[in-house]
Amino acid sequence: MTTEFTREQVAAHSQPGDAFIIIDNVVYDVTAFLDDHPGGAEVLMDNAGRDASDCFHDIGHSQDARDWMLQFRAGEVAAAERREVRVRSAAWAEPGEGDSLRGLLAAWAPPLALSALAALLYLYLFG
Repeated sequence: MTTEFTREQVAAHSQPGDAFIIIDNVVYDVTAFLDDHPGGAEVLMDNAGRDASDCFHDIGHSQDARDWMLQFRAGEVAAAERREVRVRSAAWAEPGEGDSLRGLLAAWAPPLALSALAALLYLYLFG
């Protein structure tokens, strides 16, 4: 059986020696992870005792990070207090984005424009 926590109970765990966070209605005890977090302990402590779902997804964590966090799972948010989990995808990982003409232009337009400008400037100054 999974341990359930109210959001108030999670909020009580907001100190460096006792830090819980919520990500997508799952409660994680990140106390032992504070010193190992690649982004630093401060990021976790800024979200300790709170729902860090938006922050977690905004950063765009890798699948390895998602797998690693499973070992810190403490339980889930109580059913009555769960929030809707939105399906998120990183903006840089939109399916098909890189294959379209729009994606190609978005990637190559700035360097090509700068190259053309540099060539014109060179011809004007030295040509």
